[in-house]
Amino acid sequence: QVQLVESGGGLVQAGGSLSLSCAASARTSGFYTMAWFRQAPGKEREFVASIWRSDGSAYYANSLKDRFTISRAYSRQTMSLQMNSLKPEDTAVYYCAAGSPEFGRIENAESYAYWGQGTQVTVSS
Repeated sequence: QVQLVESGGGLVQAGGSLSLSCAASARTSGFYTMAWFRQAPGKEREFVASIWRSDGSAYYANSLKDRFTISRAYSRQTMSLQMNSLKPEDTAVYYCAAGSPEFGRIENAESYAYWGQGTQVTVSS
């Protein structure tokens, strides 16, 4: 069982930056693929980025890869998401997730067994 706690959300103006963190209660490196998802009001949860469990390779939603950077601090069991050039459409609740998806399913929320409670990111225009 892994517990995940997100932090770092808040209100930012368009064009600004935010950094989100996810703290895991147990070791995840080498065991679980870690990911960020987001869900805007009235929309389905969507994939943002992930770090593959075996080699730490990072993967991004195509529309976000130029502005978002995912990273992992193995020793501290934390994962981060640096978000730059934020847009109002980035407004959502951002969730940290851990699981063992097949490589072709890293973008599917159903592939992740553990979820944090979410942190709100609001980007004003």
